[in-house]
Amino acid sequence: MNAPELSFVIPVYNGAATIGFVVQDILRLFQFLTFEIILVNDGSRDQTEAVCRQLVEAHPQHVTFLQLSRNFSEHNAVLAGLNQSRGAYVAVLDDDGQNPPAEIIRMYEAIKTGNFDTVYGFYREKQHHWFRNLGSRFNDAVATVMLKKPKHLYLSSFKVMNRFTVDQVITYRGAFPYIDGLIFRTTQNIAQIPVEHRKRDQGASGYTLKKLVKLWLNMFLNFSISPLRLAAMIGLFTAAASVPLMILIIIDKIMNPSLTMGVPTILVAMTFFSGIQLLIIGLVGEYLGRMFLDHSGTPQYIVRYAYGREQPEPGPMPRVPQAKRLTPPPLREEPFHVNV
Repeated sequence: MNAPELSFVIPVYNGAATIGFVVQDILRLFQFLTFEIILVNDGSRDQTEAVCRQLVEAHPQHVTFLQLSRNFSEHNAVLAGLNQSRGAYVAVLDDDGQNPPAEIIRMYEAIKTGNFDTVYGFYREKQHHWFRNLGSRFNDAVATVMLKKPKHLYLSSFKVMNRFTVDQVITYRGAFPYIDGLIFRTTQNIAQIPVEHRKRDQGASGYTLKKLVKLWLNMFLNFSISPLRLAAMIGLFTAAASVPLMILIIIDKIMNPSLTMGVPTILVAMTFFSGIQLLIIGLVGEYLGRMFLDHSGTPQYIVRYAYGREQPEPGPMPRVPQAKRLTPPPLREEPFHVNV
């Protein structure tokens, strides 16, 4: 079978109510080229598995489904889909309909005409919750330093990569993948274009504070040793700052032998320096822990079964009624623009 021109990789988590609409939009909009859709169920707790299998049965020539054995997180699920993809270009988008498939047409045109390795979608107006937007801004600021990312470039989950970039990304074998870090480790030939970001019609975001912190740590620790250098600088600074303080204490004690240093002062100093030590030890421990998990063979993901593309039927699954949807609006014309 010939490889398709474009692969769509969609990680799905509790997306039973929305993933069918996303797939239908892709099927409607991309009849002008060969494409495949790879759905990766990342441990959903709703009827996502049944809905995705129905989509394979309804569109076996286009849809493939990977059922992961548990929840591994979004970037791990994306990596599973990238390993399954065959397209000359690969688009990654969310399962909730907030990333309009129509925008991928412009992103696909941009990556081909500009000969870029990756094109990101830059949201004109983000429709996420303010808490997630705050976390995204913080993550973006740190990525600018850690990944040497241009300040104007926004790292969104909505992107299109060429085959060269995908082939390099999937060589990563660590247990804590961060797709954008792997992209920047591969290339700087990257662009972005403004895209629409729709409001979520159904359900809620699967990102919690714990998951956002975990994602940030993957970016912060996996692609640079700068945190260790920063820890060394903090230790050096606190050690240097303590020397004048100790000299002043000794001089004060010599000048005023009867003066007794207050207990609160001692406790504050001990707390401060102990906190610095624990911070540095914890940072080193996080690096060592990740090295241990990588060395012990902690999997990036585990595929329980694949369904579609001539894969065998995995077993019976109850049917789920299909939701009705209004006719989607026509694709609007918009000037092409790339910010580099």
